[in-house]
Amino acid sequence: MQLSLNRRHFIAGSAGLIALHPFSVNAATNQAHLRLMETTDLHVHVFPYDYYADKPVDTVGLARTASLIEEVRAESTNSLLLDNGDFLQGNPMGDYIAYERGMNEGDMHPVITAMNTLGFDASTLGNHEFNYGISFLMKSVSGAAFPVVSANVVKEMGATPTADTTLLPPYVILDREITDGDGTAQPIKIGLIGFVPPQIMNWDRKHLEGNVQARDIVASARSYVPQMKEQGADIIVALCHSGIGEANEIEGMENAAIPLAAVGGIDAILTGHSHLVFPSSRYDDWAGVDTANGTIGGKPGVMGGFWGSHMGLLDLLLERDGSGWRVLSHTAEARPISRREEDRSITPLAEDYEPVLASVADVHEETLNYVRTAVGKTDAALHSYFALVADDPSVQIVSNAQTWYIAEQMVGTAFEGLPILSAAAPFKAGGRGGPEYYTDVPVGDVAIKNVADLYLYPNTVRAVKITGATVKDWLERSAGMFNQVEAGASDATLLNPDFPSYNFDVIDGVTYQIDLSQPSKFDRDGALINPDANRIVDLQFNGAPIDPDQEFIVATNNYRASGGGSFPGADGSTVIFEGPDTNRDVIVRYIVEQGTVSPRADGNWSFAPLADTSVIFETGPAGAAYSDGVPGVNIDEVGQSESGFSHFRIGL
Repeated sequence: MQLSLNRRHFIAGSAGLIALHPFSVNAATNQAHLRLMETTDLHVHVFPYDYYADKPVDTVGLARTASLIEEVRAESTNSLLLDNGDFLQGNPMGDYIAYERGMNEGDMHPVITAMNTLGFDASTLGNHEFNYGISFLMKSVSGAAFPVVSANVVKEMGATPTADTTLLPPYVILDREITDGDGTAQPIKIGLIGFVPPQIMNWDRKHLEGNVQARDIVASARSYVPQMKEQGADIIVALCHSGIGEANEIEGMENAAIPLAAVGGIDAILTGHSHLVFPSSRYDDWAGVDTANGTIGGKPGVMGGFWGSHMGLLDLLLERDGSGWRVLSHTAEARPISRREEDRSITPLAEDYEPVLASVADVHEETLNYVRTAVGKTDAALHSYFALVADDPSVQIVSNAQTWYIAEQMVGTAFEGLPILSAAAPFKAGGRGGPEYYTDVPVGDVAIKNVADLYLYPNTVRAVKITGATVKDWLERSAGMFNQVEAGASDATLLNPDFPSYNFDVIDGVTYQIDLSQPSKFDRDGALINPDANRIVDLQFNGAPIDPDQEFIVATNNYRASGGGSFPGADGSTVIFEGPDTNRDVIVRYIVEQGTVSPRADGNWSFAPLADTSVIFETGPAGAAYSDGVPGVNIDEVGQSESGFSHFRIGL
């Protein structure tokens, strides 16, 4: 029997294992399948490498995402690759280019080189594109072999958005051909418009004030989208560097994806900024989105994680109705480059795409040299051996950096003038990590990679507004780190082994003592168990007892501010500032700006005296070299445990 192959079967047969999407298989003569691939929040993560830890990783990197992209391209007749912003800043490679190598006219930024190599069709700006200033941004994007669009960042504001002079083109309309279900090439005009949170005017005030202004996202869309339609756009895709937030429109929204998607004329939306994944179970029962169907504000939508962790993919079945194309159906997914197993191990799901690696291999090596080279100095040792028993330099530098950063961010806001405190906890403090699991950076040079020792997690900066009474309860929660000690006890065990060190917040900017004879007010999970307990005593601000009604700003991180650890005053409702920067980045910027840091612990907290009482705690043996210089306590080494920890005694 003679076989007859049509185009669709021919592709499937010749591709062998390539599985075509049902839209490609079933598209009719007047229909076409278009695949939109998204990267977002790359933050210069080209290589699958953690520069802070100075080791390869399987969870990040455009070079890994690129393999997924190439797979989709191999399966597709019609596809576009789009980036959703935040590509210029966010890891040491970005800092190396900005702070060390610089960007002169004609220079290529490595992430742009990698994106050119992969063949992006377009991008928009994210908020972090402005971190190094407008000149740096413009020199960087000038090397892009693809259009970069942004509709709501304005050099000269007109009466309406369409009368504005924008920093970059507000949109682009791509004239393309799309192959329909019969194999015929048909013309199509694809409109791409980009948006960034207007909060950039606060986040990067020093770079932007007097140079640009930012319009509301949704208002800008309502003005530009009809213009795009008038210019012949068949379908319009919003490149929305804005997260999935409230369904109801609010003027000046940071996370405006849902109201934006609902704007008439927008056919699909690519989101980002939040470093989350859509579709995913996180958004189940979220107002304005449909996880099962992959819609945001009723339109096809996707959000592809961060740092190259996922490739967002929208498959659109388009139909030509005589006057143009419309979206008939769609599917949405976010394809990961790795999977975390039940034992928390990581299984890679994508291989390196060598052309992308090769395109920036030289800059990768330069970045390795950079992170291994000093970016500043410390005139005090940064160690955490005694962070659980006394004010500590490794926690102090985090607080210094957070306070410096939040003070800058409060200028010009309604909260300017309120006193700023800082909450920070020791992350590397032994425990299950073992006797070597401590921060230990000696006096002298501080390298970028040392910051990983100071701050383990990629948290972002937050600020909350609370009262003096809540400051006390925050500290009461933190004081659950310690066992209750009876006055007169000899060598009582000090530390509660069930209390994680990352929940031992020290609040800088106030002074206080901890009365160990009192029971803990909260249990290990933060539940109130002893409402009348008062471990925190002699709590003072500016040398006087703290006013329970006085308002304070507390600099912290997104984990704590949103409820992590169940701390009083930190449940998400008290947040007044959500920074775009990681705490790590803030520490690096602080060190770079200061040149030499002096993070000596200021002894703002101590244990309240208990006559004839001593306690025992364990720490790393290397801590013995620092035991004589710990403020507020007298420490004596009393031996070692079988597990390798050293035991020390404190007389209260």
